[in-house]
Amino acid sequence: MCVTSPPYYGLRDYGEEKQIGIEETPEEYIARLVEVFDEVYRVLAKDGTLWLNLGDSYAGSGKGKGLAKEKNEKDRPLYDGSSTVHTMPKSWSGIKPKDLIGIPWMAAFALRERGWYLRSDIIWYKTNGLPESVKDRPTKTYEHIFLFAKSNKYYFDYKSIQEPIKQVTKERYKRGRSDNSKYTRDKTLQGINRQHDDFSMFDQEYRRKRDVWEVSTNSYRMDEHFAMFPERLIEPCILAGSKVGGVVLDPFFGSGTTGAVAKRFGRDYIGIDLNARYLEKAKERIDKIIPEIA
Repeated sequence: MCVTSPPYYGLRDYGEEKQIGIEETPEEYIARLVEVFDEVYRVLAKDGTLWLNLGDSYAGSGKGKGLAKEKNEKDRPLYDGSSTVHTMPKSWSGIKPKDLIGIPWMAAFALRERGWYLRSDIIWYKTNGLPESVKDRPTKTYEHIFLFAKSNKYYFDYKSIQEPIKQVTKERYKRGRSDNSKYTRDKTLQGINRQHDDFSMFDQEYRRKRDVWEVSTNSYRMDEHFAMFPERLIEPCILAGSKVGGVVLDPFFGSGTTGAVAKRFGRDYIGIDLNARYLEKAKERIDKIIPEIA
């Protein structure tokens, strides 16, 4: 399987040759990502999955902080609310200043066209999302995690990521089975228990994992690396997408979160990154991990 989070478009310059994220146009950025994930597709197991975490970017209005240094007044800066790394040419097609670009969905559709099965759009809701100074739109507090599969039949261990059902929910299900329930004569799927002829056969303790994940932003910090997804965010990805002893690939390894979680859950990992310093730091981090599952 593969779980990864590429550099977001126009967010920051990592100072590496051939880095991804500072292309002239969104289309060029998406094309670079497609090249990488074509190779992921090639090496992935037939029943493998790709879990792709990606955030969006805004086309700047040209009025944000740090934009006065732009020399070409014909260019409009790409501004995500926190940093600006290059300009947005007027030649951009169909994108206006202040537009939300739609980068995650551009990537999702491009990968689907390349043969990937687009199976789910998981919303990462950041419970401790940072405030923004904008006054003409809601503050951003979520990102996407797209689940792709290489084949129409793929490995997905749903039991490993089931969520406990609350007691009040259990009681509601039981009331739904009562002869006096308002749903007694209802032949439609009113409540989850209606999907089962015998409620005792249904797993009464757990429910399927939902597609909105409430996870706070990262508590782990690495010098020089500012964008790291939290371990809790990718734990269900690795548990559902691989078996113990399986291999987890991350072509944008960064701080090594994927390797740390993979090792903790008894998986092998392959991490790739352009920045040698990041890889050294990631190795130091992962070496300290004690596997919980052997």
